[in-house]
Parts: sequence; structure tokens; C-alpha cells
Amino acid sequence: MRIGVRVPPCVPVPEVVAFVREAERLGFDDVWFPDSQLLWRDVFATAAAAAAGTSRIGLGTAVTNVVTRHPSVVAGAARTVAELAPGRFVLGVGVGNSSVVPAGLAPSTRTGLRAGLDVIRSLLAGAEVEFGGVRSRLRDPVAVPLHLAASGPRNLRLAGEAADGAILLSGVAPEPLQAALRQVAAGAAGRDPVPITVSAFCRVTDSVRRDARELKPVCSSIAANGGAAFLAEAGIRVRVPERWPELRPDLLHAESWEAAIRACESGVDDDAAEAFARRFCLFGTADEIAARLTELSRSGVSAVLLQHVGSYDLPRQLITDFAGRVLPVLRR
Repeated sequence: MRIGVRVPPCVPVPEVVAFVREAERLGFDDVWFPDSQLLWRDVFATAAAAAAGTSRIGLGTAVTNVVTRHPSVVAGAARTVAELAPGRFVLGVGVGNSSVVPAGLAPSTRTGLRAGLDVIRSLLAGAEVEFGGVRSRLRDPVAVPLHLAASGPRNLRLAGEAADGAILLSGVAPEPLQAALRQVAAGAAGRDPVPITVSAFCRVTDSVRRDARELKPVCSSIAANGGAAFLAEAGIRVRVPERWPELRPDLLHAESWEAAIRACESGVDDDAAEAFARRFCLFGTADEIAARLTELSRSGVSAVLLQHVGSYDLPRQLITDFAGRVLPVLRR
């Protein structure tokens, strides 16, 4: 199973490239860059610089979108990065929440997402595509794997049907993970199964209860976006306030993570945060995390995408702890 880490381009690009080189040296298989034009450096420029500065590690977008970026622009950018990193680049696409909402736009509908995927795939394959009566094609196309990020059943099925891989956003809890895998498999009926990447918050810790506090904004964000019943089924009770404090730009990407935690204290108690960390995330000792990863691999997951909380610092502690403490256990 491939081990990847999410790297927000939150510092000058040379610093991001140096960090990716360190991840490569430590033995990580992939780095994934999120796309949010008002929060971070441009995702494709960052990926191109990382491609030029590394030799082995896989690179991916997690994820770009077809709302702020026209599908033809996505295809052209992906082709450019793939040329710099032959066989190492994966194009991850999603509905575009953190890109589109701050720009006053709406995330992709399933229909719009499917249409965008079809255009990107056709252009990267060298086929002609019609744009409002004009037929065009991409010069010098390069094959790029196209992965779709999804959490709801319709987009999970779309990932199985129309993408080369699926990026699952529901965490590592066995029951929802198996439900998501079934949806992807249903969409892929009649074609080969697609590779599955699971995204999960991760912290190597000897005290899950203490460190789970940092996940309270994540729990609150899930509940505020319609997931309260989903969490309740797992025994995690979250109370969503009628009005949130002013947090820029939003709860999940708050510029002050400590302020976000304090804002969620009354709605997510310590028991709920700990339960979320243990069931849906990779929080625990090195042995506990390695055991969870082994379970994921046996369930058919082909890659994990590790995340740290917060959006404006690089996951230095995460890669150091994971490489120094978890990878040796996995190798044994």
C-alpha cells in the first residue's frame, strides 16, 4: 500500500519543494497538493516545481476542480506537470469546495463534474472536443491518471464509472469505508476495479484523548455540512451552534486553529473527539496505526493520504513521526 501525505502549498514554493524532497528521502511514496487559489500557492506551479526537484516520489492534486478552472486549462496544466515527472503524476479532481466557495461560486454538480472529467480525459488522450461549436484538441497530449475525490454515494459511483481511481473522504472507520468501497465497485461494474486512496487525519501519539482535541473543528464541520446523523450512528454526538463565531476564511481552514478549537468546545466534548480520532482517523501509537493500515490494505485500499490539521503550516511533525516510528513497524 502506498503511503502519501497532504502538503498544503502554504509557504513559498522553494520551501515546499525542500519539504517534498525530505518526504522523498524519508520513504514516503506520494505527496498530494490541495488546490485553493485564495489560500495557497497555485497547485500546478507547485507540483511542477516539486517534479523538477525530485526523482522518485509520486505527485498529485488533492484536489483541483472544473469550476474555477476550465477543463481545458486543467488538461493543459496536467500535461505540463506529467512531462516533468513521467509516470509520477496523478490528477485528482473534486467538486471544489475550498476553491469555489471563497470566490462566490457553487461546487460542481454531478452532471458538471462528469462532463468536466470527460473533457479532460478526451483532451489528454489526444481526441477532439467540442466547445460551443468549436472543435479543439490538445497538442502533445500525455496520458495522466485521473482520480476523483468523493464522499457521497453518487460521486462514489461516478469515480468507479468514469475515473482511473477514487480518493475517499470518509476516513478509515470500517463500516462507512466498506459502504464507500461498495459504491465505487458498483460504479465500476463491467470494468477493472479502480485503485482506492483513503484520506485520513493522522497523528502518532501516546495520548489520543489529549491530542484528539485538535480534531474538534473537523467534527463540527462534518456535522454542519449534513453529517451529524452519520457521526451519531458511530456514537459521536456533535451539537452544531445556530451561529458560528467569525473565523476566516471558514471553520475547516481557519487561520487560527486554536480559535477554531475553542469555537467548537461547547458542541464537541472530549469523548466525542476521542471517538472520532479512534474510529475515523489514524490517531494512536505506531503499533496501533500500523495495525489499522494493515487492515486497510487487506480491505482493498491501495493507498492512504495522511493529513495533519490546519492549513497554513507544513506537516513536518507528521512526516518525522510517521517515518521514524510507523514505517519501521510496517516494514517488519
